[in-house]
Parts: sequence; structure tokens; C-alpha cells
Amino acid sequence: MTDLPGPRIVVHPPAADGGRRVHTDAVPVGVAYGVADLLEFLRRAGLDPDNVRLNDPMIKWRGGGPGVWGAD
Repeated sequence: MTDLPGPRIVVHPPAADGGRRVHTDAVPVGVAYGVADLLEFLRRAGLDPDNVRLNDPMIKWRGGGPGVWGAD
């Protein structure tokens, strides 16, 4: 894991289709359409999804928190 200042994971605001772009360590990793997608991206980044709290400071939520997944 890298020691970067700030959050390791950035979840961007929902797009028109409801998906949220996700970056880990400043690298784009995909578009999440729900928490399950996000946890899969984190698993691929070497994190254990069972040990990740969605309110952890390593995750920066932009445009709404973990309950916001659709374009309203």
C-alpha cells in the first residue's frame, strides 16, 4: 500500500446513469453502481472488504455518501 496524504479511495458524484467513478490511489478503477461494486474495486486494490468501513477516512465521498447511488 502507498502512504499518500488524504484519502486512498475517492468515490465521485453519481453520473446521469447513476454510476459513480472510483479512484484508488489516484488511479481510475471503474464505475460503481452500488456498494458491492465499490467493495470489489477495493478487493482488487488489495484491501479486505470485510475490514473496510464505508465511513473510514480513507474513503472520500463526493456528491453524497454510501447511500447515494442513483441520479435523482
